[in-house]
Amino acid sequence: MNFLDVPLEQLARDIPGASAVFNRRGLSFCCGGDRPLGQAIMAEGLDADAILAELSRLASRQEETRDWGQASDAELINHLLERFHRVHREQLAELRRLADRVETVHGDKPQCPRGLAAHLQKVSQELEQHMAKEEQILFPMLARGQGAMAAGPIQVMLHEHDEHAAAIEGIDRLTDGITAPAGACNTWRTLYRGLESFRADLQEHIRLENDILFARNVQSTSPRAS
Repeated sequence: MNFLDVPLEQLARDIPGASAVFNRRGLSFCCGGDRPLGQAIMAEGLDADAILAELSRLASRQEETRDWGQASDAELINHLLERFHRVHREQLAELRRLADRVETVHGDKPQCPRGLAAHLQKVSQELEQHMAKEEQILFPMLARGQGAMAAGPIQVMLHEHDEHAAAIEGIDRLTDGITAPAGACNTWRTLYRGLESFRADLQEHIRLENDILFARNVQSTSPRAS
């Protein structure tokens, strides 16, 4: 896709994270979002190569197909850190900004997801604490081959994964299953597209940890059958 020919509003909706790229550079995808990206970049005198590189990086996230069950613990851990831990931090910062904007502008509408910004703030805090424990304690143990000592921390992480799943259910309740109402503005639709991406990413993140990384290390600590 030639991003330069695509309207800002379409890029913001179709590429999760693009709205943050535009926001940092003062490119409005809500008012005037029908302008092609190239035209907007030229009008603002921005660095087209830098913006295109960021959009390409964001778009490439949706094209990963590797079977991570065949990867080593160290490879999988690095993937989890780069593809999910770092990305969740980016996602939630932008989703909170968009949610706050939607609630501020459209709070009087019946389908406005009132309370979503506060809920995302709580999700962000809890997920940050969870990821910090993995980064500082559990992942270093597993990377050093100390899975036999990790049964306790793994059980804590599994329990917290259940709590994250419940938090996603909370997002679904607040947003009518992440369904934007007819006539929703670009910001509202971009918010919901971002929520869909975050939900899918978090579910895949949890699957890779529960079903591959944690499962193989829990299994390695189990007594051998006689």
